[in-house]
Amino acid sequence: MSTAPIIPAFAPTSHKGLTYPFGGAEPAAHDVMTVAPGIGWVRLHVPGPLKHVNCWLLDDDGGVALVDTGMNTTEARDAWKALSKGALAGVRVTRMIGTHFHPDHIGLAGWMCDKHGCPLVMTRGEWLTARMLVSDARDAVPDEMLAFWRGAGWDDAQIAHASERGWAGFRRIVTPLPLGYTRIQHGDTLRIGQTEWQIVVGSGHSPEHACLYDPSAKVLIAGDQVLPRISPNISLGVTEPDADPLGEWFESIARLKQLPDDLLVLPGHGDPFTGLHARLDAMDREHRERLDELEVFLAEPKRAIDCFGRLFRRAIGLDMLGMATGEALAHVRRLEVEGRAVRTVEDGVWWWRAV
Repeated sequence: MSTAPIIPAFAPTSHKGLTYPFGGAEPAAHDVMTVAPGIGWVRLHVPGPLKHVNCWLLDDDGGVALVDTGMNTTEARDAWKALSKGALAGVRVTRMIGTHFHPDHIGLAGWMCDKHGCPLVMTRGEWLTARMLVSDARDAVPDEMLAFWRGAGWDDAQIAHASERGWAGFRRIVTPLPLGYTRIQHGDTLRIGQTEWQIVVGSGHSPEHACLYDPSAKVLIAGDQVLPRISPNISLGVTEPDADPLGEWFESIARLKQLPDDLLVLPGHGDPFTGLHARLDAMDREHRERLDELEVFLAEPKRAIDCFGRLFRRAIGLDMLGMATGEALAHVRRLEVEGRAVRTVEDGVWWWRAV
């Protein structure tokens, strides 16, 4: 990649307080699109409703630093192979930076590190979580998970369907990670080429999500911490059932609002945009309104799955049941933390009621 590329002119578009400077343009398949001097954009297909993930190439000494990789699928590997023969021919990946542990973001991180002989760079919380999930080789669903599903209100058919998929799904879509990594944490400065990127960590969507902020060029690589049109999934899970991910999410929004408003935001999904504070305010408001609606809904005791209609705009099928359950649990748990709801347990099923 050139260190001073020519950026084509685009007709910006606006929607709900955000401006999209590239007007809906996106990288062509197996190509790199320049979004700012020294920053390239690659878009890869991922299965499911998100449809794609964004990866970012940052000019570095001796090559490019890669932020996120896509999922470990044949299609994604073939896309990177085509890029290495075309737009990225002869370009070495100097370091592999993972914003967070989700497979659509680090699914090919180990593959990239092995191919280019480069280090993996992540926060400790994300790396450890990924390593834990990759190393859990059980095929049968653990009893703790079955109890968690029952607690949320799943019926026998839903549990049976989820159990048929087995337990080791994560490691099938993530290539083996290096045994070691380079740790980054909030407040660190990461020098990439001639740019000093500041690390801004958020939580709620994942344990210790890293965003990269360049104050000189006014660019924020936001990963999934700030998405332009949807709110990232905020889930309570079996690994930390008494956590408060939505509370952590609110704290992260407040932290990100300390950044300037006029940044070019490069999200993990969706198109680059400006209007950071408007988007943060909208996400904060959306979740707080959901909490208020749920509190009214919980006048009579309800299970997590009973809350879907108050949280989601569409019916939840079996394909989205796990994520929807995690999000519902995160919201009723937040009401519990705020003293607005209490939980009782009957025959292993959790019931929440407004105070």
